Amino acid sequence: MSRRRPAGRDRGSFTAELAAGLPALLLLLLAGLTAVDAVTTKAACLDAAREAALAASRGESGTAAGVRIAPPGADVSVTVDGDRVTVTVRAPVRTLGARLPRITVAATTVAAVEPGSPAAHP
Repeated sequence: MSRRRPAGRDRGSFTAELAAGLPALLLLLLAGLTAVDAVTTKAACLDAAREAALAASRGESGTAAGVRIAPPGADVSVTVDGDRVTVTVRAPVRTLGARLPRITVAATTVAAVEPGSPAAHP
């Protein structure tokens, strides 16, 4: 014969713990997805900055090369200073919350102007 354990004060505690813990888990999930999106956007900005710097150092249009590869909504700025080309790409990251502020990631790349190439220009 098995005896049943009488119902104690623990009855319903799992439901209360789940109700308290589920919003925290969802917030953690949203923060993690936003972080992954920020890292991939940063990598795309770095690729765009690298391509723009190389194009500008060869005398081609660095801005056009950067915009072609940059993530949507990115801002590409090319600066030529003597024998050096500096490119900065900034892009907004979409946060997974309607009322959260936008995050902006940036990547900067520097390249030397190649000898014998036409004058570097943005």
